[in-house]
Amino acid sequence: MSHTLGIRQAQKQKTRQAILDAALGLLEEQSLSSLGLREVTRAVGVAPTAFYRHFRSTADLGVALVEEALGSLHPMIGDTVSAAGDSDERITRAVDLIAHHVATHPAHVRFIARERHSGVQPVREEIREQLAQFAEEVKTELAKQPESQGWSDDDLLMLAGLYVDQMLMTASLFLEALEASEEEQDRVARVASRQMRLISIGRRNWLG
Repeated sequence: MSHTLGIRQAQKQKTRQAILDAALGLLEEQSLSSLGLREVTRAVGVAPTAFYRHFRSTADLGVALVEEALGSLHPMIGDTVSAAGDSDERITRAVDLIAHHVATHPAHVRFIARERHSGVQPVREEIREQLAQFAEEVKTELAKQPESQGWSDDDLLMLAGLYVDQMLMTASLFLEALEASEEEQDRVARVASRQMRLISIGRRNWLG
């Protein structure tokens, strides 16, 4: 019996993932608010009723896509901020991480960039909550650094938010440059590094 249940659960998870993958592919060319349930199930090859075994609505599907797109980044971003080395070395690692993530997960990055300010409220709220969690995690790591001595929690959270916003903007720029020349991609990396260094300079002088 347990073996049968295991097979059934694995098949259910496989179908759920197929729906997510199909929706993500369809969202390359449209927004979530225009995505039809039947359009998704037709792409997967399942009946429309099968959709409701996994998601309550397309908005619920969108929330799951946000969790898939951003959830795995939490440990990576924390590790980048807490990594050994000076500020410039951490910035270089952060920019390299963003470039690699955009190159390997362009559809997820495009989805977040488009839906962050879209008309689907639950999805907007989930993105906002995920980014707020990123900021809290970055704040925790920044607080451990000697440069943060004397900083209040509010100021550290503000600084963390600046870094998170900059990472998002950098991801969008790398996304736009995906099909561009290597020279253009290098230019995006240089500009992103300079912008993060500007934030770091402000950090060093904030309490001065």
